[in-house]
Amino acid sequence: MPTVYVTRKAHFNAAHRLHNPEKSDEWNRTTFGPCNNPNWHGHNYELTVTVGGKPNPDTGYVIDLAELKHIIEENVIRHLDHKNLNLDVPFLRGVLPSTENLVIAIWDRLAEALPAGKLYRIRLHETQRNSAEYFGPDK
Repeated sequence: MPTVYVTRKAHFNAAHRLHNPEKSDEWNRTTFGPCNNPNWHGHNYELTVTVGGKPNPDTGYVIDLAELKHIIEENVIRHLDHKNLNLDVPFLRGVLPSTENLVIAIWDRLAEALPAGKLYRIRLHETQRNSAEYFGPDK
């Protein structure tokens, strides 16, 4: 049986500030521009989670997409939606909340939570034009 990839989309809204405390304020302003606003800024994020695997012969599913929706909601969305990513999210403590770092953190939250299939890709759109993708460690 061939490998099939299924994707579920989710949304969340969150605020953050890109600021490296190990660097000077001038370096942060120059490097991050408006994303370094001390009063934060927000995004309407769009998350896509892709799971790959062989379809179950009894259901035809790689993973039940309703179950995947629940896993994404419980492990990611409820922790990030309408939160300040710098201050409110324990699993992001000490992490500069760039889109690149967020996809890694989201991967880590979901990879072990799947009952079927294997996490293949996390894609996170920060804006309509900017996104990051992660295919897991060592890929």
